[in-house]
Amino acid sequence: MQSGAKTYEKIARASVSRRALEADLLLQAASRLQAVRDSWDSKRGDLNDALHYNRKLWTLFLSEVTSKANPLPSHIRQNVANIGLFVVKQTLAALSNPQPKQLNSLISINRELAAGLRDAA
Repeated sequence: MQSGAKTYEKIARASVSRRALEADLLLQAASRLQAVRDSWDSKRGDLNDALHYNRKLWTLFLSEVTSKANPLPSHIRQNVANIGLFVVKQTLAALSNPQPKQLNSLISINRELAAGLRDAA
């Protein structure tokens, strides 16, 4: 029985669209950041991990949208790259002077982009 469940899970993961996967990853990053922000006193120790996860995710997005092989129109690629650079800048600011309010823009960007990806999927 467990083997059947694992097979189903593997197939389900393979059939998830790339946009849905990206949306899920963005929402996961937003959730991690929000958990730190909402429980600042008890979860502040998780800030670096949450920021690192978000930065890695956006570094991958930046790499993908700046690739010459990326099929997206250039204006969309440029917009995503600009957002990615902003995210990296905000991440560095949050690392150098940690405050809960600095996470707001990162959380919002991730959620808004995830919503757009889900609508487009």
